[in-house]
Amino acid sequence: MLKSVNQWCFPEGTPLPKLFEISRDAGYDAVELNVYPTGHTAGFTLETTPAEADAIAKLAADYGLQLRSVSTGLMGRNPLSSPDPAVREQGRAVVTKQLEICERIGADTALVVPGVVNATSSYDTCYENSRAELEKLVPEAEKRGVKIGIENVWNKFLLSPLEMKRYVDELNSPNLGVYFDVGNILLYGFPQQWIRILGSRIFKVHVKDFKATVGNYGGFVPLMAGEVNWTEVVAALNEIGYTDTLTAEIGIYGSNPYQAVYDTARQLNAIITGTAG
Repeated sequence: MLKSVNQWCFPEGTPLPKLFEISRDAGYDAVELNVYPTGHTAGFTLETTPAEADAIAKLAADYGLQLRSVSTGLMGRNPLSSPDPAVREQGRAVVTKQLEICERIGADTALVVPGVVNATSSYDTCYENSRAELEKLVPEAEKRGVKIGIENVWNKFLLSPLEMKRYVDELNSPNLGVYFDVGNILLYGFPQQWIRILGSRIFKVHVKDFKATVGNYGGFVPLMAGEVNWTEVVAALNEIGYTDTLTAEIGIYGSNPYQAVYDTARQLNAIITGTAG
């Protein structure tokens, strides 16, 4: 498995040369960049041109880093589950941009949060609307040779591995699967069980650790400091033949914002190899 780190693990606006240099020096194999709103100055945006994407891909390669997936935080503003068709259309545009960028830079997976259940969007409506929007997006993913990875987040949706499996299978495409987040599961499940049930549907993996006894965002802690059974998680990933990235999403230290990136690389190495160091 490959060590990877998300752009969110760096201070906002960190220039890409510095981000790639630190990632290389820390020992990562890959970096996951995000799509930001128009005007962001460090990475991809909704206005990124093919030439700009090419330049970013070349810069990463110059530092010996792979770009294997593209994430975004924009789906929270434009959920595919929204009751408003205009909002859903905006959400589709975000995913389409992710797919376009992935194809351009050679990444194979776009991370997509499919929707959110809340006071204005019921569970069944979330299911139906997001599924209908993904049906429109799957042909675009297939045309571009890119996969859509549905992530499990704290969105009160797809709360069991059996439902996630059904949701993905109903769309019946090899380009639609799961972007599995290990730490996000702990409030309502066991990651190793989800991994074994979802199997080859898992395209990519996010890693963070969590203390369920805290039970809120304050429960997210550095890797190996929480309640994730990493030995079981790695065993399950090996069982399903997963060899791709483990992409860290961790908090930034207050006193030294880059030190967490270095510490996490060492923790990832210990998790993957099962040895200290």
